[in-house]
Amino acid sequence: MKKSFFTVSAVAGLLAVATSFSSRDVIETPVKNSLEVPHKESKTQTFKIRYGLLSKSGTKLLSGTYDLGGFVAENTTSGELYFSEGYRSLPQYSEEIPEGVYAFSGIQGQGGWVGYGTVIATVSEANVDAEGYITVYIPIMWEE
Repeated sequence: MKKSFFTVSAVAGLLAVATSFSSRDVIETPVKNSLEVPHKESKTQTFKIRYGLLSKSGTKLLSGTYDLGGFVAENTTSGELYFSEGYRSLPQYSEEIPEGVYAFSGIQGQGGWVGYGTVIATVSEANVDAEGYITVYIPIMWEE
């Protein structure tokens, strides 16, 4: 009987010590103001880019097949890259380009017969044409 009384007393003592160190005494949980509105991601407007080439003589080209690996648009602020869909033939397109200033360039094709320049342009609602695209003409800098 003494042994069981001692065991019960020891367990009760340990329980009392354990509850005195409960986590609610150590960690405080911040209370949220019920009037706070959760932050929602703002939906950024995006635009469709149509790529063409500008020949060395100044002619705008929106059709044909060229030694072309595609096009790339680099956001001048974030450095984020967007690539066109397809290669070799024109026109090419990039979908869902967010508003901003971009450096648009042509990517040299496998043959290495043509070199392309870079155009800095702003992607915004003001530059959308009647067909719903922002058309960017990348200059051909050299060709063999």
